[in-house]
Amino acid sequence: MDPVIITAALVGAEVTREQTPYLPLTPREIGLAAAEAAAAGASVIHLHVRTPEGEPTQAAAVFSAAVLAIRERTDVIVQVSTGGAIGMTAQERLQPVTCLAGRARPDMASLTTGSCNFADGVFLNPPPDVEAFARAMLQFDVKPEIEVFEAGMIENAVRLARRGLLAEPLHFNLVMGVPGAVPATPKQLLHLVETLPANATWTVSGIGRSQLSMSVLGLVLGGHVRTGLEDNIFYRKGELAVSNAQLVERVVRLARELDRPVATVAEARAILGLPAARP
Repeated sequence: MDPVIITAALVGAEVTREQTPYLPLTPREIGLAAAEAAAAGASVIHLHVRTPEGEPTQAAAVFSAAVLAIRERTDVIVQVSTGGAIGMTAQERLQPVTCLAGRARPDMASLTTGSCNFADGVFLNPPPDVEAFARAMLQFDVKPEIEVFEAGMIENAVRLARRGLLAEPLHFNLVMGVPGAVPATPKQLLHLVETLPANATWTVSGIGRSQLSMSVLGLVLGGHVRTGLEDNIFYRKGELAVSNAQLVERVVRLARELDRPVATVAEARAILGLPAARP
């Protein structure tokens, strides 16, 4: 079977140190966690950053420090979040795409192509903002990962591609199990996969307790897999995961049992249509 790309989502915007002491927060901690995850088998790092107080931020200076801390230690693909946190403006959320330069510029960025309920809030992505994000990623040569929280977001992305605002082949991340959005069930995952454009690549992200089951299904269906403390802080019920690398290692073991070779960074770049690492 084809190699599987493993993405490690290290930090997120919602998890706190009160919930788990193993969450990396500072640029140095993020760099070390990324290197550990890469050594375990991850080829993509999905990146949020925090203030010194642990609050989510989209500040370019903090993203730059974190990206450089990662690149000092490993050659993984760096994918920044433009989701930020609920309540942030579109201009805030776009900073890691539009304001980073040189070695700090990311390879990829998340692009959510619609709005949805998100636990007790609403994750707002009006069409004009989505279009502005897509244009910025084209301008700065940052490949979008299309974040899908509901099935309609796939068609929204296809329409953007028809208008020339997204370059094909498209890459999707199917986010399963966010309270208020698409549930994490085999039937829902299969429906989303069957709805994707024929030439698309896709990753699955299971939230909370669905992380393990969705990872297995993603491997069986030939997709790619995201894991990490952003999406789930437990290794098993009642037992905290002690690192992002521990969660990556489990996906690697599962992949090997299912005869899915784990993609190297170079293989992941080829699969995703990315150029060589930024100089």
